[in-house]
Order: sequence, then C-alpha cells, then structure tokens
Amino acid sequence: MASYDSQIQNDVRAQAKKRRTFAIISHPDAGKTTVTEKLLLYSGMVRTAGMVGSRKSSTTATSDWMGMEQERGISITASAMQFKYKGAVINVLDTPGHQDFCEDTYRTLTAADSAIMVIDAAKGVETQTRKLFEVCRLRKIPVLTLINKMDLPGRPPLDLMAEVEEVLGIHASAMNWPVGSGQQFVGVVDRTSKQVSLFKKMAAGGAAKASRTEISLDSPEANSLIEEEILAQVHQDLELLEIAGNPFSEEQFLRGEVTPVFFASALTNFGVENFFDAFVDMAPAATPRIADRPDGEEIVVDPINTPFSAYVFKLQANMNPRHRDSTAFLRVCSGRFERDMVVKHHRLKSEVRLSRPHSLVASERNTVDMAYPGDIIGIINPGQFAIGDTISMQDGFNYKPLPQFPAEVFARIHPTDVGKRKAFDQGMAQMAAEGTIQLMRSLDELEFFVTAVGRLQFDVLQFRLKNEYRVETRLEPLSFECSSWLVGDVNTFRPPSDAMVVKDQQDRPVVLFRSPWSKNFARERNPDHDLLEMG
Repeated sequence: MASYDSQIQNDVRAQAKKRRTFAIISHPDAGKTTVTEKLLLYSGMVRTAGMVGSRKSSTTATSDWMGMEQERGISITASAMQFKYKGAVINVLDTPGHQDFCEDTYRTLTAADSAIMVIDAAKGVETQTRKLFEVCRLRKIPVLTLINKMDLPGRPPLDLMAEVEEVLGIHASAMNWPVGSGQQFVGVVDRTSKQVSLFKKMAAGGAAKASRTEISLDSPEANSLIEEEILAQVHQDLELLEIAGNPFSEEQFLRGEVTPVFFASALTNFGVENFFDAFVDMAPAATPRIADRPDGEEIVVDPINTPFSAYVFKLQANMNPRHRDSTAFLRVCSGRFERDMVVKHHRLKSEVRLSRPHSLVASERNTVDMAYPGDIIGIINPGQFAIGDTISMQDGFNYKPLPQFPAEVFARIHPTDVGKRKAFDQGMAQMAAEGTIQLMRSLDELEFFVTAVGRLQFDVLQFRLKNEYRVETRLEPLSFECSSWLVGDVNTFRPPSDAMVVKDQQDRPVVLFRSPWSKNFARERNPDHDLLEMG
C-alpha cells in the first residue's frame, strides 16, 4: 500500500468534507424511522417509501431489518446506512428509540458527528428524547431539531419551541416556520430568505416526493395561494420570533449550545427536503477524536493528518441468515481505509487484514474499496473484534472506552431442550459479545444469570435464539431491580440481606439489589467501598 503522503492527505481532506455522519434520536413513535425512510426516498435510494408500522402493507422500513422490528414497528438494533444526497455522502445511524435500548444507542451515538432530534408536534419533548439529548450534551454532539407530524393536530409551534428550551436547557432557533398546521399544513417559510415552499401530495401515504412550489412570502401569489387567516398567523409568529427569538450562531450550534429547529411532516413529505438540504449545509463533517496513550496522556487524533484509524462501536451477528456470520461495525476516525489493508489491532497486539469490508442499506451489503473519516464500515468478524477495540496503521493510542450501564432486569434462562445446549451456549456468547445482554456468574461459579438494561432486550434474546439458533428457551425473571459495580475488597463488603454479589464477564464484582433503597443502604453501610453507576 502507498505511504501516507500528501496526495493521500489531499484525497482524505476532499472526501471527509463531504461526509455527514449522524444519528437520529427520538421517543418511540415520533417518526424517527419514517424520517430515515424519506431521506432514502429523496436521495433516490428507494423509489417508494415503506410505511413503518403498517401491518397491512407488504413494505417495511428499509432500516428495520430484523423480523421482530418489522413485526412491532420499532427499531431495536442500530442500523448503519450509507448513500449520497446532493453531493454529500450520508452515513445515517438509525438508533433504537425504545427506552430499553439506551446502551446500544449510547454506543452508536459515539460514532456520530451530529444528531437529528425528532419531536412529535402533538406530544412535545418526551422522556426518551430527554435521555438521548443528555447523551448528546455529554458528548458535545451538535443537535438539529425536526418537529414532525405537523399534518396532525398538535401544539402551537411557539409553545413547542419554548418547551425545547425549558426541558432540554438549550437555546432553540427556528430556521423555518410552518404555514398552517394539522389538515391545513401546506408548507414552510424560510426565515432568512422569506421564501415559502408550498406542497401537494403526489401519492397516498407519502410514498412519493411531494410537489413543491416556491413563492415569496410578500408576493401577490402568497395572498392568493394561502388562506388569509393562516397567512396572518405566519406574519404574526415571524414578527414575534424577530423580537424574542434566539438568533442562530454556527459556533454555538457546533458547541451544542443552540439547536436549529425545522418543521415538517415526514408522513406527507411536506418540508422534509427543505430540512435535509439545510442539514447537509449545517451539519459538521468528521471531527477530531480524543484518545489515550499507554501512559494515560490524552491526545487529539486529527481526521485528515493521521493515517487510518478506527474503533468498533457495534457487533451484530446473523444479519444475513444465509451467511451465519458476525459483523463488526467500525467508525473510521482518521485517514483512508483501503480494502484488504493490514492494520494493528491494539488490544490483541497483533496485525489483522481487513478483508470483505462492506457498507449497508439495511441488510443489503455493498463492498467497500475505500472509506474516509466519518464512514461506517462492516467487517466480517471471526471472533477477533470486541466492542471498543481500536485499530490503526500507527498504534500507540486507544480511543476512549465505551461505557457499560448497570443492569436493571435480571433472569435465569435455560434451553427447553437439553439437546440444544451447544447451540444455546453459542447464541448466548454471541449476544453477550454484541452487548444485547450481559452475562453474570455467582462468586462460586455454580450459577449464571442474564441481565439487561431493559426488559425488551430479553424478548430480543429469546427471539434471536429461536430464529437464529433454533433454540426455544425458558426465562425465569428475578426480583432484583438495580445493580452497581463494586470497587473495593469483596471479602469485606457487607451486602444487605436481600442483595447478591456476582461477577460480570470481565470478572468485576457486581452487586444486585432488590430496590434503590437497598442500594443506598449498602452505600451507607460500606463507606470504604464505591458502587459505580457506569462501568
């Protein structure tokens, strides 16, 4: 392979500028997966948008590849897709919206350079939205806000803007404004240019792009094409925004201090193209990453000037049942990736060849010959990759480890057919490697437990064991409600009578509690020990 010379650097610089790598975050049912689907529609990747959650329809969301996701109409795994949109290379991470999947979502957000926060116009800022936004705030990820479902009865736009600011503690700056709402939602007006985009449906259920007409807000056409009452409301709202609204600052946006707000209906396609165009202009390209040297010193890894490096943020097995393989998802952080290149595997202290790399649109694989900072690539994983692994051409550093969250649901699980024990053990090991569940053992090694951050992960576990490993299982829930990693001498720790001390997969002691009260009591009772909320 050619050395990392100035010609390669210039190629990396030009390609990295085009990349937009982002995650979509929202509460369940706010329309997150539909927004992803419409991005594919407007990019030309699909001709007809599949409606999420439509049980009568034969189409399903392109990003929802797992059978259980298609049945329930929710995103369970974090899909990674790449495609082009008007000169930009889009890497979209369709994160799980269900509250049970914060761990997979957190890991996926580490791979994003920005986020799109989708809010239901009728419900406003909901619980899961707040949780995911806090993760973005912790990681200083710039957030663009899309207030969706403007075609349905909802709350006044000014009220929604105020709630975003009050609940999330961030300045909100409206970049466009809705023309009408509910059944009278007909378009959006750009606040800077005062250009109005008026829309008409071209197919039932938003399966095709909406017809779009551009006029000036102050033109005679606006008076003739927009109802007088709606037009007057738009003028009134825009005047209020000029007086009391927050100005937009690119610097504040990139620091995560202000969120630009857009209005649309992903179902009807009204306003979605306006939003996508603005996103491509505003969202950052690949950003520098912080890493640790072996001596503990932090360094900044420049995406352009540093030769190829990446880290594993997700593992997923059996995406294609015919292949029965495992895929490691890598976030390219710096330099240029080339197919079949040999790189250093920092944890294993060995070299590995990155063969058969691919990008994804749902479960469809496309071979990748080259990739650049911001890109997400899948590598066939024969068992050598683990979540958080760093690989590079140069070695000498590791990207920050991805945290674990303490389990909140606990159970024992057994195969109903003891003859399937080998397949059961294989499936359990794979799910644990992916982070779907965590495996824990009693201190005497005689019992093992399965734990997760949320109850739905157990449903996923049983579903995948049945469909991918042909193993029916029996799950016995345990009455513990929370857990913490224990720091200190296990032999001198005095657990409450209703608690249990176990070991996780890294042999770290973990205390299982039957209630938050029990956890607080343990803290008070053991002042020389620490109970950690993140591993």
